[in-house]
Formats: sequence, structure tokens, C-alpha cells
Amino acid sequence: MHFISQELEDYIENHSQKEPELLAALNKETYQKILLPRMLSGHFQGRVLSMLSKLIRPKNILEIGTYTGYSALCLCEGMQENGILHTIDIKEELVDFQRKYFDKSPWGNQIIQHLGEAVDIIPTLDVQFDLVFIDADKENYLNYFELIVPKMNKGGIILSDNVLWSGKVLEPLQPNDSSTKILLEYNELLKNDSRIETVLLPIRDGLTVSRII
Repeated sequence: MHFISQELEDYIENHSQKEPELLAALNKETYQKILLPRMLSGHFQGRVLSMLSKLIRPKNILEIGTYTGYSALCLCEGMQENGILHTIDIKEELVDFQRKYFDKSPWGNQIIQHLGEAVDIIPTLDVQFDLVFIDADKENYLNYFELIVPKMNKGGIILSDNVLWSGKVLEPLQPNDSSTKILLEYNELLKNDSRIETVLLPIRDGLTVSRII
């Protein structure tokens, strides 16, 4: 679903920072070789992630849902010089693809890939995070949030992607649509949880910015 016209989306993208060459190459190869390329953050959202990271200046970043590595590289753009990004994904077939582009970037040695279920991996990470990006299976968003909050520094930021879910959050809930059900619960949680303050941005498929109080 397009929440604004394609012409306006094109105008917005054309009047935002140019997509870096490495990310443009990653974008192109993802569309050429990888299933479901729509999962890629892409130029505009990538620049949003980059800008937010540069404003936050995180030392430790956690990403849940690596896909082909585009968003991880965007988040690294604002990371402190000695920072580390941990990124988690379940798709073993994408690990080498991700690493190829990570190693072409300035942050190859600062990106740690984790393969497996995030609900199992997050508790093993002995790190306090300044920035977290949640962009994996929607049915675990509530679980991810509860695992992450104790590992956040005060003032840390949690970014949650796809929270508008192609507009399904406004449609009658179908009995077998567990992803939309969880996202509706998740959006209510972010709005009402006293540990955070939250704003939902209508960027692409919805991006929530939550700050640890």
C-alpha cells in the first residue's frame, strides 16, 4: 500500500541525501538475486535510519532482522568510532551475501552477525544498547521488546519497522491474521508503556521511534 502518491514518494527521495554507492550496489544486487526484495529498507528509509543514527551517536547497536545488510550499514553511519553493531537473522543462505557488503564498508570489523532465533540470541548478549532496530518476524515483536528494554541505556532508542503493516492496522481483523493482531497489541504497548516515550512516523510501512525514559 502507498500511503502517499508514487510521484510524491519520488519527490521525497529525490530531495533527500543521495544513496551511497555501496548501498546502491547492494540494493541492485538484492533485487537481482534475492527473494522478496521489497523487504529491503531502500534509499529513503535508509537515509532516515542513517540520520537517526547520526543524531543518536550510538556505541552499541542491535538489529533484529538483517536481510541483506542494507539497514545495518545505514545504522553504522552514525555509530561511534569504536562502536559495535550486532545483527541477527535466521537465514543462513544470506550470511555470505551480508558479509560481502559488510567487508566492503568501513565497518566490516565492527559488525557481528548472529545466525538463529532472536528470542534465543538476545538473552546471551552481555551488552547495553543505545540503538535497536526491530525488523524481523512480526509475531515476536512483543517478545523482542520485553527482551530488549532491560538491555537499553537510559535515553536509548528503539526503532520498530512495519508498524502500519500495509494499512492492515485500520482494517477489520481477520481471525487467522496473527501478525496484524500482534502489531495492534504492539502499537498499543508502545503508546502506553511508562518506560518509554513514542512517536509513530508514517515512513514507508510505518516506523516507530521509542525512547527509553
